[in-house]
Amino acid sequence: MHAPSDHPNEHERQASLDDLEILDTPADPYMDSLVRVARDIFKVERVLISLIDRDRQWFKARAGAEFSCTPRDISFCGHAILDEHRTFIVPDALEDDRFADNPLVTGAPFIRFYAGHPLIASAGLPIGTLCLLHSQPRVLNEQEEGRLRDLAQLVEGYIKLRSLSEHTRQLREAVSREQRKALLDPLTQLWNRAALEHFYPGEVSTAKLHNEHIGVLFIDLDHFKNINDTYGHATGDQVLVEAAHRIATSLRPHDLLFRFGGEEFVVVSRIGSVNQLGSIAERIRATIANKEIVTLRGHLSIKASIGGAEGGPEDTIESLLHKADNALYRAKNNGRNTVCLEHSEAWENS
Repeated sequence: MHAPSDHPNEHERQASLDDLEILDTPADPYMDSLVRVARDIFKVERVLISLIDRDRQWFKARAGAEFSCTPRDISFCGHAILDEHRTFIVPDALEDDRFADNPLVTGAPFIRFYAGHPLIASAGLPIGTLCLLHSQPRVLNEQEEGRLRDLAQLVEGYIKLRSLSEHTRQLREAVSREQRKALLDPLTQLWNRAALEHFYPGEVSTAKLHNEHIGVLFIDLDHFKNINDTYGHATGDQVLVEAAHRIATSLRPHDLLFRFGGEEFVVVSRIGSVNQLGSIAERIRATIANKEIVTLRGHLSIKASIGGAEGGPEDTIESLLHKADNALYRAKNNGRNTVCLEHSEAWENS
């Protein structure tokens, strides 16, 4: 196996990646959608948006992959960024001396085919790749190579726009990169329960500034234990990842989504009218329920019960979670797959 060498401008390349403040951030529904589309277009098992960090490759988006990062020294993408002007293609890894004994080839996920197009930061240096992986040898024709380049350009553009956003600025000010590693759920790539306490004060401050209220949604996947018991935890994990993606696609850009634990998710939303939280909750419920989830064990139907509470910036996160949990209890008693909201006095008096 040949470990990839450092990029000729490695220090500047790494600085370009660090400046984007994208490493160890939650899953992005837009990038998740793009890798899913790419997987369908190219008919491969896995598609990744892979970012090459100092000693690892970290996946900002993944379709078909169970892992969120691998060591850099065994990465295919580490080789791909060494020539930022072309697509790096390995038709059959077992026939390539650089990769034949690579643990990602000899063991899971048993990579045989790889194609990765470099992602270029504003400084003109590669930070990672959009890459395709498959367990059978294959090639890309000229038209397919062009499509991969076009999709990679879309990823580049979105990353650059994201780096200029207000959300990224707030993230940069609120939490360091090392802190972010402890605040991400490794399975769903959402913020975890500890992150909720970390970010809530910032939402309160912004709500006060704009004369907004705070809404909290408590989302629980119905009968999730039956899925784990019947199909196993691997399938259960697939359901959780897909549910997280569907919730995220239902939210507005500034809404915050957390995996609270198990099959429970929490949304914190700044709202300006009494109807907004209900609309968000109903959109989440419908998005989860309206289409079966494709898993290794077949197509599964999943539903969710949602409880919500609204309050003013003076309300603590604990009090809003308690009210939302009570509303969730009512939603489950009302037959599940439904939404119940608890209005606060803050709304009644506003």
